[in-house]
Amino acid sequence: MKLTIPALLFAALIGTNLHAEEKVLNLYSARHYQTDEALYANFTKQTGIQVNRIEAKEDELLERIRNEGAQSPADIFITVDAARLAKADELGLFAPVQSKFLEERIPAHLRSTDWFAFSIRARVIIYNKDSIKPEDVRNYEDLAAPKLKGQVCSRSGAHPYNLSLMASLIAHLGEQKAEEWAKGVVANFARSPRGGDTDQLKAVAAGECGVTISNTYYFARLMRSTKPEDKKTVEKLGVVWPNQQTQGAHINISGGGMLKTAPNKAAAIKFLEYLASDAAQLYFADGNNEWPAVPSLKSNNAALASLGNFKADTLPIATLAKNAVLAQKIYDRAGWK
Repeated sequence: MKLTIPALLFAALIGTNLHAEEKVLNLYSARHYQTDEALYANFTKQTGIQVNRIEAKEDELLERIRNEGAQSPADIFITVDAARLAKADELGLFAPVQSKFLEERIPAHLRSTDWFAFSIRARVIIYNKDSIKPEDVRNYEDLAAPKLKGQVCSRSGAHPYNLSLMASLIAHLGEQKAEEWAKGVVANFARSPRGGDTDQLKAVAAGECGVTISNTYYFARLMRSTKPEDKKTVEKLGVVWPNQQTQGAHINISGGGMLKTAPNKAAAIKFLEYLASDAAQLYFADGNNEWPAVPSLKSNNAALASLGNFKADTLPIATLAKNAVLAQKIYDRAGWK
């Protein structure tokens, strides 16, 4: 059930359920996908636990949880990107969850003691087939090569997607080389960073630039679109899985955890375990053109399948979170606005 009622009325509504053990779960979610409706409805069907949901942007939800303090009705916080989960962790909002089921289902590099990944996306290199040779952009490091001067489009360096990519490069290359890379990419910009990943894809297809970095689900959305203009965009673009001979393609996640002040902790743990179940994993991942976090499951998404198999970076997601602040400093020094 998606609620849009004011906060006080919401609190009053759930307050009537507090004495009904495990019959309600209060979810604060920064995911905004229609397919999640079926995900939550299935949880209620299986458990009898009603899901009350508040949706907003990550920063708004985090601020709300902080302001509500010990009286917060929220049981679970879900968002996208490890850097955003790390921010909640740094604020001390999550409670440790002990669950053998979650430990068995979610690989160690896709979880911390306080939060868990439930779907995966990769950050890949997308190039214009007419102007760029795929062998020239095999690795993230190639984007800083002088031969690509005036060819690179990008969204803001301050965006969590790029911050997490930089965080991974810091871990693999060290701070100095990561900064040299950032400066090299900035020197190759075709224009100042602006827009989201879809804007970058369209700019590459239009020839405004030759290459960009994008999360895979943005490209998959265009592939699945029935709009003629989107089909034309896809036809002009090629995809490279970066760094397949080294660390592998950078991946990020959607995930969540239980809040320290959760009034329905037993229901919260049940919900997190439910998200790691087979059916929920496919709902959760396919809803946004992502891969399940449980490695034994295969996505039913034909668009993703058409991109082929790839070697993924197994750097612990928690490491990305730890390097996020330094990543921003490096982008600032490099002039990646």
